[in-house]
Amino acid sequence: MKSQICARIRCGITFSGWRQPRARLWAVAGVAALGFLIMLEIAARRYGLPGPITNQVQEVILAPKSGPLLYASMALMMVVLTWRQRFIAAGAAIGIDVVFSLVRWAVDARTTDGQPFGNGALWVILGCGVIAVTRRTGRERVLLLKGVGLALLLVAGRKTGDTWLLVTSKTRPAVLDQYVATADHALGNPSWPAGRIVEATGPIGFNFLDIVYGQLAVAAVVVALYQLRNVAVERRFPRHHLVRTFLAIGLLGPAIYMIFPVVGPVFAYGTGAEHWAAVSLWAHTPPSGHWAAADLWPETPPPITTPHPMPFDEITPRNCMPSLHTAWATAIFVHSRKGPRILRGAGTFWLIATLCATLGFGYHYGADLIAGAVFALTIEAALRAHDHGWDRSGIQLVAYGATVFAALLVSYRYLPMEMARHQWVSGPLLILAMTSVIYGYVRTTKLWESKSAPARQPESQLELA
Repeated sequence: MKSQICARIRCGITFSGWRQPRARLWAVAGVAALGFLIMLEIAARRYGLPGPITNQVQEVILAPKSGPLLYASMALMMVVLTWRQRFIAAGAAIGIDVVFSLVRWAVDARTTDGQPFGNGALWVILGCGVIAVTRRTGRERVLLLKGVGLALLLVAGRKTGDTWLLVTSKTRPAVLDQYVATADHALGNPSWPAGRIVEATGPIGFNFLDIVYGQLAVAAVVVALYQLRNVAVERRFPRHHLVRTFLAIGLLGPAIYMIFPVVGPVFAYGTGAEHWAAVSLWAHTPPSGHWAAADLWPETPPPITTPHPMPFDEITPRNCMPSLHTAWATAIFVHSRKGPRILRGAGTFWLIATLCATLGFGYHYGADLIAGAVFALTIEAALRAHDHGWDRSGIQLVAYGATVFAALLVSYRYLPMEMARHQWVSGPLLILAMTSVIYGYVRTTKLWESKSAPARQPESQLELA
C-alpha cells in the first residue's frame, strides 16, 4: 500500500511538472497575442480607423463583413460537440440571423458595407465560451474552450490581416515592384498572359476565380474539419492540423511585407490602384494622381530597365511578397493528401485555381508564387519538426527552406537585371530552388512517418500467433 501511494505521488508530481510549463507557455502565448492585437488596434486608431478588436466587437451587432468565415469558424468549433449539440448550435445561429435580418428590415438598416448573415454564428461561438466557463469543468471545459479559441483565432486572424494591410500601406510609401517585375522576366512574366486569359473568359471565369480566391479560409476549414472529425470522440485535438499552419502563415507573412513592400502588377502597371481607392474601406478620399509606373498590364510586359523604388499611394496594400494566398493554398494541398480521394482532388483544384486567380487578376508576379510556396513549406516543416522533436533532419529542412526563401528575396532585390538578362539560366534556377524544397519536405516527412509507424511483425511470428 505504501509503495502504491508513493507511486501515485510520483505520478502526480510528474504530471503536474509536465502541465505547469505547458500552461505557462499557453499563458505567455495568450498574453503575446492579446498584446499584438492591442498594438494593431492602437496603430489603426492612429490613422483614424477601427482596429481588429473593434471590428470584431462590432460584428456582434452590426452586419458582419465576413459572414461565410464566421459560419466556417463555428463549424470548426463544433468538432468538440456531440451531434445533438451541433444541431442545436446550428439552429440557434440560423435563428439569430433570421431575427437580425427581420430587425434590420423593420428599421430599414442598410447592410451594403457587410453581409446579411454571420451574427448568429458569432453569438453561438461566444455563447459556447460562456457555457464552458460557467457550466463545464475539468477536461470538458478545456476541450470546449479550445474549440471556441480555435474559432475565434481564425476570425481574429482575418481581422488582424486586414489591419496589417492598412499598416503596410501607411508605413511603406515606396514599393519594390520594379525589382520584382524585372526579375520576373526570368519566368516569362506569367501574370501578363494569365491576365489576358482571364479577360478572355469573361465574367463567368472572373467571378468563378473570384469566389475561389476570396473563400480560401472556408476551403481550409473544410480540410480542417476532416482532420478534426474525431475530436468529439477522442476528447482531444490531434498534435498537428491545418489551422495551426494557416494561422502561422498569416502571422509571419505580413512581417515580410514590411521588409519587401510590393503592390502587384495590376496596381504598379495597370489601373488597379484607382479601382482599389474606389472600393477600399480605408480611403476617405481617392488618391490624387496616377501612381502606376505605366498602363501595361495585361497587354504588354514591362521593359527591362534599371529598377528603383517607386512611390505609391497610402491606400493600396503592400501584400505581394510572398504570395500568402499561394502559401495558404499550398498548405491546404499538403494537408489534404491524407484525406479521401474527393478531398485530395479538392485540395489540388484549390491550389491550381488559386494560382490562376493570383496571376490572372494581376495581384501577384510569378516570383511571388515561388516565394509563397517555399514560405509555406518552411513553416509547415517547422511545425512538424516541433511535434517530431527537432531531430537533425527537421533542423536541416527548416534551415534549408529558410535559406532558400532568404536567397529568393535577396536575388529579387539585388540581382533583378542579371536575372532578366539571363532568363534561360535564372528561370530554371528559380524552379529548381523551389523544387528542391518540395523534395526535401516530402523526403523528410516520409522518413518521420516511417519511424513513427509501428514495426511490422515477421510473417512467421504472425502464423505462430
